[in-house]
Amino acid sequence: MTFDDVNATAVPVQVLSEEECWDALLSASLGRLAVAVGGIPDIFPVNFVAADRRLLFRTASGTKLIELTVNNRVAFETDGVGRDEAWSVIVHGTAKALDTQREIDDAVALPLRPLIPTVKPIFVEIVPQLITGRRFALGPEPTATLL
Repeated sequence: MTFDDVNATAVPVQVLSEEECWDALLSASLGRLAVAVGGIPDIFPVNFVAADRRLLFRTASGTKLIELTVNNRVAFETDGVGRDEAWSVIVHGTAKALDTQREIDDAVALPLRPLIPTVKPIFVEIVPQLITGRRFALGPEPTATLL
């Protein structure tokens, strides 16, 4: 059974297992990277790929990379919305720029290309420490009953 095959209409909110979270991560390609430096949070949209129980994205020199150098503890979120259901997965972990040639060669082989026409030569991996997710049944608000 794949992630998309699950019918979420039985309950409005379901907690996803770790395996279901990975299935969702494998089906997605756009997410949001959250970092905090000096107590100031920042969120960056990134396209990514899930591979070998880690997440990878590409970047160029700039704010995102500087902030990851100062604080490598990150949160990452991706989600999807369909006709009858939606889902969200959050990954907490550590991020680091790949620096060995073998790591970079392995990353180059993955289907990870910039979405916009820019050069993003730096590969960053997020190693998850905690993965959580939820699936949401979509529909009208239930009628409230007064006591």
